Amino acid sequence: MAETKTETRDEAEGKNPPQNGAGEAPTTVVGADSDGSQAEAAGREDLIGEISGEAQEADEAQVAVEEFMAVAAQQNVAANEAVPERRNKPGPFIAFDHVYKSFGDLVVLDDVSFSVLPGETLCILGRSGVGKSVALKILMGFLKPDKGRILVAGEDISGFSERELQAVRQKVTMVFQNGALFDSISVGENVAFPLRERGDLSEDQMQQVAHGLLEMVGVAGMEGMLPSDLSTGMKRSVAIARALASQPEAILYDEPTTMVDPLMGHLLAELISRLKTQLHLTSIVVTHDMRFARRLADRIVFLHQGKARFFGTVDEMDRTDDPVLKEFLMLDELVLPA
Repeated sequence: MAETKTETRDEAEGKNPPQNGAGEAPTTVVGADSDGSQAEAAGREDLIGEISGEAQEADEAQVAVEEFMAVAAQQNVAANEAVPERRNKPGPFIAFDHVYKSFGDLVVLDDVSFSVLPGETLCILGRSGVGKSVALKILMGFLKPDKGRILVAGEDISGFSERELQAVRQKVTMVFQNGALFDSISVGENVAFPLRERGDLSEDQMQQVAHGLLEMVGVAGMEGMLPSDLSTGMKRSVAIARALASQPEAILYDEPTTMVDPLMGHLLAELISRLKTQLHLTSIVVTHDMRFARRLADRIVFLHQGKARFFGTVDEMDRTDDPVLKEFLMLDELVLPA
């Protein structure tokens, strides 16, 4: 009896494990637990490695886009300084000089003049159908003025050929109201398109810059999506990222807050303002949104019935005696209370 108790105690302590019928020790569960722990550890290591790789890619993209934007800022400073002076004062980067444009009997622009100094933001205000978007299309060379001069960086481009206008579009780019993205390619490829046209970056550099630009405009992680998968506001952000990829000296925005919610409108205003400061961009923003214009504008031009009824600063606009402009501002306050 004493011997039996001793064996039982030894078995319990693991010193003399019981034998199976073949005289072998039974299979223990310890090995299976060990294999499971090793697999779990390996899974954690893979996950950590994946996260580290993504973090490294994000860091590389940030560095790439910072370098890309620094080059763009330097180029824009040089371009702004190169604009010819007028009467010992800084000359305009963009100017409309007594411009006329009609479509048949419909007069859209009637002796319209305004200017934008280097690094300034001009907002074009007015009701629907007064020629705001037409002015941008004339500036881009998509339409020709009937009379008058269009100045860009000191050059009169109103008589330029299509080939000459292509060079102008390297300096001045446009963010269209509908985004004008390529539907058949991904968001990332849309942003990388201007980079491929330039051909001075490697594939890795293009992907890093495209990733960084999308992150800058607030739509990071959407490189693989198609434009049709995006909201209207996101499409506008992607369109801005693509515009920045061409390193322009000026950007034209056509109704950037139309059909977007107030939060997205606020984010777009912050983005446009930050780009102006960071890149020394000259900007023209067509809008009907006065709150949006007040956040952005150095100066404002108000179009009404083909005429530029007002051209000046926001403070000057608030002090205006023009009855049409005063009515426009009053109605805006009634429709869109602050």
